[in-house]
Amino acid sequence: MEPAEYDMMNAQEARMWWYRALHARLATALTGVQGRVLDAGCGTGGLLLALRARQASLDTMGLEWSAPAAARAAHKSHAPVACGSINAMPFADRSFAGAVAADVLCHAAVDPPVALAELRRVLQPGGRLVINMPAYAWLMSAHDRAVHNARRQDIHEVRAMLRQAGFGNIRARYWNGLLLPLMIASRKLPRPTKNTAPTSDVAAFSPWLDGILHGVTQLERMLPLPMGGSVLATATRP
Repeated sequence: MEPAEYDMMNAQEARMWWYRALHARLATALTGVQGRVLDAGCGTGGLLLALRARQASLDTMGLEWSAPAAARAAHKSHAPVACGSINAMPFADRSFAGAVAADVLCHAAVDPPVALAELRRVLQPGGRLVINMPAYAWLMSAHDRAVHNARRQDIHEVRAMLRQAGFGNIRARYWNGLLLPLMIASRKLPRPTKNTAPTSDVAAFSPWLDGILHGVTQLERMLPLPMGGSVLATATRP
């Protein structure tokens, strides 16, 4: 991502409703994993910090391509963070009991089959992979251009991608579905033309609005959603 997007992520990921909702879902998806857990593409460390807060004994480690972001993540989370690519990770085979790739396989610099082969390689047999992917190719927008997203996938594409990579016990579901109409409106309706670079949806929200949006994401956790802005999936290395 661009340096400005890393700056915004660093400033907002502990408080913005979307990050809080995502991190809670990722942490829940890792429930029961015992051992070392990798956050592959950890950004500025928000998930590493959230996992440590949820379970202080969890042995977490990050991987981040951007050296400045990796340094921020290590400082923020107090977890070791390696600098490198998910396409060629600097870890030994079978190093981790769990791994997370949250909105990483969608990036232009990532080759999903290669990255998934790497994730499979560094996971122990029976290890759990958790991924989050932005949903629906037709929802590509200025946000995706700003964060260098090259792909969005529906739930069937996510399952097929994991299956083709050799993972089993695949479970996937949509989330951020109740707010999907607002997402579509904000990203697809025409806006006045501006001669500025595209920007992401990461921003500071007023406390009352942030609370309402986060509350909606909490409410939908009790509902089976046929659609959503993201797909969260878990899978196991055989």
